[in-house]
Amino acid sequence: MENLLEVSNLKVWDSHSGKEIIQDSSFELKYGSCLAVVGESGSGKSVTCRAIMRLNRSTLHQSGNILFKGENISQLSTKEMRKKRGKNLCMILQNGMSAFDPSYVVGVHLRETLAEHFKWSKSEIELRMTRAMESVMLKNPTDIMNKYPHQLSGGMLQRVMIALAIVLEPDIIIADEPTTALDTISQYEVVDQFIKLRERMGCSMIFVSHDLGVVRKIADEVMVMRDGRIVERGQTEAIFNKPQHDYTKYLVSTRLALSEHFKKVMGEGLLVADSR
Repeated sequence: MENLLEVSNLKVWDSHSGKEIIQDSSFELKYGSCLAVVGESGSGKSVTCRAIMRLNRSTLHQSGNILFKGENISQLSTKEMRKKRGKNLCMILQNGMSAFDPSYVVGVHLRETLAEHFKWSKSEIELRMTRAMESVMLKNPTDIMNKYPHQLSGGMLQRVMIALAIVLEPDIIIADEPTTALDTISQYEVVDQFIKLRERMGCSMIFVSHDLGVVRKIADEVMVMRDGRIVERGQTEAIFNKPQHDYTKYLVSTRLALSEHFKKVMGEGLLVADSR
């Protein structure tokens, strides 16, 4: 079986207004592959990701089948689904701040998450987290774990989340606009960490992004969404070089122009990294 995840006839609608937000989406994620989801704000990218995780707000209802390793996770109880989150399906959110409880230091969240999935001692958890944080270029991991979320920058919080994913070793990482809230240098560093994460773990990834420069760098396949529908899907280079749908053509032409500056920074950043 080459597909790790198969989503079929996914619909998401607002129970109050009846408005359909996702209209009959079907797609799959291959083992070890990175699928990028692109489209403008409001196209349904984040809602689709949260539907897979079953993390949309309670007023949003969903139907359809979501098969993970052949098991229909859309039929699991809330408790069973909670066990899948983190260990099997790990989501890295757009705003690192929203992933952490502001009233606790960051280390509390990390320990609780890992304790839920592994029977490790506190010292084992801290050792593994420290190693993972160092591997994503976070200096003084112990200090970071003793800080509150608001005391860390957005880029640092994103890298803490990536470090947590390294320790969890999930089958699928869903990254929802992980670089949007960051400045250009932090964007480069976080994207670089995602690329290294894939190389190291061989995990599958769903990567949601506005930045087509980043998408071209990280994704094997691209799925284009507009108004809650999938309008085009294909291999990354095919989408960039021979887009079929008018909307994809528009996105590629406008977004690539915007991301040229980023590619330049990425290129310079990689040159610096290579020369070290």
